[in-house]
Amino acid sequence: MRAARRFLVSGRVQGVGFRYFVFDAARREGLTGSVRNLPDGRVEAWAEGEAESVIRFERAIRQGPSRARVEHVIVEEMDLLGASTFEIEP
Repeated sequence: MRAARRFLVSGRVQGVGFRYFVFDAARREGLTGSVRNLPDGRVEAWAEGEAESVIRFERAIRQGPSRARVEHVIVEEMDLLGASTFEIEP
């Protein structure tokens, strides 16, 4: 079964390689979607793929890279968008 979720991550998540960490986690899980920094200091990611892969991806996001400090993650279910790749947005 496929799933899609949007994640809003707050804490020390900009300037610490968080987007690249998210990109690598998505690639490992075979997910599509994107990740970007938001002007308010949060990181937004959305991912779609096999439900179990999305769950493992969420666990990775909640951990983050060693220099990050994830304080809060908002998760929202989404409709499948049919993306073909996972991208880091500027």
